[in-house]
Amino acid sequence: MLHVLARNWWALLIRGIAAVVFGILAFAWPVSTIFAIVIIFGAYAFVDGVFAIAAAIRAAAAHERWWPFLLEGIVGIVIAAIVFFEPHTAAFALYITIAAWALITGVFEIAAGVQLRKHVANEFWMILGGICSIIFGILLLLNPLIGALTLIWIIGAYAIIFGIVMVVFALRLRKHATPTPA
Repeated sequence: MLHVLARNWWALLIRGIAAVVFGILAFAWPVSTIFAIVIIFGAYAFVDGVFAIAAAIRAAAAHERWWPFLLEGIVGIVIAAIVFFEPHTAAFALYITIAAWALITGVFEIAAGVQLRKHVANEFWMILGGICSIIFGILLLLNPLIGALTLIWIIGAYAIIFGIVMVVFALRLRKHATPTPA
């Protein structure tokens, strides 16, 4: 595996540089970044829907269950249309989904921590994690604009850190690359 990675060190370098550039752009243009992420999701939903419909056609030709694939494909294409024609609505829906996810998982983490206290020492950490998730969800709901900006900054910071790690890793791998014979 080392040899495969080392021979392709340049791909990891490009990946790292792209992540750093994305992170910098996320800080420079946070609103544009939000909509770029939403549009990329819409493109993914469309492609996924088309492939699900293709799977439905193949399943029907093979006399197998085809309707679940067809429904999945239609939903994907409808979601893509909503994203492309109403990107603001899609961005808001994604934001609310993240806030709801934080609240719901926080409740479950607290419940799990309470249940685990009978069996595990320091279950407080799971309960604390749940409390943090709930606070995060509430803050997102109370301050949507600041919350959206903060989410993009977190994504941007992650991308920059990840990108730097990939660049350093790629440069270290380069030392292990064996030259290819001419």
